[in-house]
Amino acid sequence: MAEASYPEELKYHPEHDWARIEGDTATFGITWYAQDSLGEVVFFDPPEVGATVTANESYAEVESVKAVSDVFSPLSGEIVEVNEALSDDPEKINSDPYGEGWLVKVKLSDTAEVDTLLDVAAYKELLG
Repeated sequence: MAEASYPEELKYHPEHDWARIEGDTATFGITWYAQDSLGEVVFFDPPEVGATVTANESYAEVESVKAVSDVFSPLSGEIVEVNEALSDDPEKINSDPYGEGWLVKVKLSDTAEVDTLLDVAAYKELLG
């Protein structure tokens, strides 16, 4: 398991998802808190490349030894890449949630939505 961390450069969604913004593209994943709450991740059911995701709506499922959980999209756009490595090694979501455990990359349809996400201080406050 990774140590508790919340990188400063990311934007956070209240449903414990993160977005790394690079121009009009974003990489999505789940936060340390989310993977810790889930426990050992055993399966990631990704969307198809080309699928459209909508901010605040479920776009994938992560299955752990405890439960199946929806993954919520922090922003809207089109899936341009899925982390294929997770099909063979879903534990990367636990061991490196902000690195090798990323879930999808999305071409953003509305970059203004980024302003609706939390910065690291606001996300940590939400966690209490």
